[in-house]
Amino acid sequence: MSDFIKHECGVALLRLLKPLDFYQKKYGTSLYALNKMYLLMEKQHNRGQDGVGIANIKLDIDVGKRYISRKRSVATNPLQDVFEQINKRFVEIEKKNPAKLKDPEWMKQNLPFTGELFLGHLRYGTFGGNTIEQCHPFLRQNNWKTRNIALAGNFNMTNVDELFQQLVDLGQHPKEMADTVTILEKIGHFLDEENDKIYYSNKDKFSKKDITRVIEDELDLQDILIQSAKYWDGGYVICGLLGHGDAFALRDPNAIRPAYYYKDDEVVVVASERPVIQTAFNVKSDNIFEIKRGHALIIKKDGTVHEKQICKPEKRTSCSFERIYFSRGNDKDIYNERLELGKRIFPKVLELIDNDMKNTVFSYIPNTAEVSYFGLIKSCNTYLNKVKTRKIQALGNSRCDDEIAKIMSISPRAEKIAIKDAKLRTFITSDNSRDDLVAHVYDVTYGKVTPNDNLVIIDDSIVRGTTLKQSIIRILDRLGPKKIIVVSSAPQIRYPDCYGIDMAKMGDFIAFNAAVHLLKDTNQMQILSETYKKCKEQENLPKEKIKNFVKEIYQPFTAEQISKKISELLTPKGTKAKVEIIYQSISDLHDSCPNHKGDWYFTGNYPTPGGNKVVNKAFMNYIEGKNSRAY
Repeated sequence: MSDFIKHECGVALLRLLKPLDFYQKKYGTSLYALNKMYLLMEKQHNRGQDGVGIANIKLDIDVGKRYISRKRSVATNPLQDVFEQINKRFVEIEKKNPAKLKDPEWMKQNLPFTGELFLGHLRYGTFGGNTIEQCHPFLRQNNWKTRNIALAGNFNMTNVDELFQQLVDLGQHPKEMADTVTILEKIGHFLDEENDKIYYSNKDKFSKKDITRVIEDELDLQDILIQSAKYWDGGYVICGLLGHGDAFALRDPNAIRPAYYYKDDEVVVVASERPVIQTAFNVKSDNIFEIKRGHALIIKKDGTVHEKQICKPEKRTSCSFERIYFSRGNDKDIYNERLELGKRIFPKVLELIDNDMKNTVFSYIPNTAEVSYFGLIKSCNTYLNKVKTRKIQALGNSRCDDEIAKIMSISPRAEKIAIKDAKLRTFITSDNSRDDLVAHVYDVTYGKVTPNDNLVIIDDSIVRGTTLKQSIIRILDRLGPKKIIVVSSAPQIRYPDCYGIDMAKMGDFIAFNAAVHLLKDTNQMQILSETYKKCKEQENLPKEKIKNFVKEIYQPFTAEQISKKISELLTPKGTKAKVEIIYQSISDLHDSCPNHKGDWYFTGNYPTPGGNKVVNKAFMNYIEGKNSRAY
């Protein structure tokens, strides 16, 4: 994605199932778990670079000893910063008494982050500021271990206002209207109720001190989560650690956000991406499982693990953007899906270049588009193999080795044309000077494109198109091609996301702006006012009764008409080459990613009622001139 879009976060949960000295003896280090957490988080650093946090629970620690550790950072490199801070204590001990670092029980009693249960989080700030207070994991603390909770997640709720009011109705006084606060306090409320229920049903049977152990054993995490999640509307993977040692990872009913887990007799691990677990623990993908939609992976203090249903599973609409762009492409399925996306867009490209493969150069931008580019080149080769076969057959019996060799040498002109040079800071306020700097964000390879050439560049997706217009098309035009074709491996992004991706404002989408221009060109601007009126009439309805009327803005036009207008809008003034921008079709997207059909940002088909509420609000904000988010 040449436009920089912040997106969903990453989570990592790790529970050791053996005594600590087992890992010291087998792996030669008392920091086995901490080292694995660093790997799990480092391999997911693509999912969050605004902030990082990690929490640790020690099981059965002596009374008077701290049993919860937490460290968070919003430094320039927060992941490195967090682990450097944690490691300082170990470095100090190593200098003074290195033998202590070979005694895991001593470390557990005396040093932070040496317990059995870890929770890590990588944050992309899609909403609000970027302070340490907004970094996960969040803590809800209490003097009773079973009432403590550390919470982190990859989530966004569409109905925070409703959830906030529910807390108020319960008698609480939430400190702010944010989904992180409402989720933490909602779970905390039912955790308190469960503690009270067990306490009062046992207070005549056990001493108060002994009841603590009874609560640990009888605490019903499944029921707590069922009660807590009853009214949640959004996409989420929420992970929690309880102070006494229970843990959970809960996935939304539509499986919008990704969550994978692995278990053997040594560890239980949860992460947002499958290859992360494969790399950190050297296990095969077949041994790693998705948490089922509407289910929670519940890890009890005694080490038993169960996947329990929390919400009724709805239609699976897992995020297709994960497959196109957000997740790293080294997952075996995602890699093949991105190849397929590139393959399926080739017929459109072939049509635009008039089958002229000889005078066409293929490349990609940015690096995350590389796999779909490989898919595009594979289709090029398939096409050229047919061309070569026909040419050889046409030679008949008179063909000679030189002629065959010449035909066989035909291949796609695949080159690395655009290279991202640096991330330029926008410290210059003058528009002309700033635009000139932005235009140099990418550099190009000279000498590979001639004035007779088409230049085809594939991108993962095009959201705003700002970087294309201000930088990429300008620098590509310097190479002097006759035509520049920008290919999006994703369909047109027409609607806001409300489940974790930072795509919240209608005016940010180049596809929406193109539709508005087309309405003006065709004297149909009344559709905007009619749509606004319909949205406004629904404003105070329950979210379950709201319809997405924003779809009506796109209905008068074909996808090709909108693409053509996008090409016009994103062609910089003075560009010599003809510029054409094309997009993947919805049907080819679904065929490429058959198990991940969450496509609301392309189609407006939101999987939860809150999505329709958000898209209508985003459109009303646009019409009213409010530059604010709809959730």
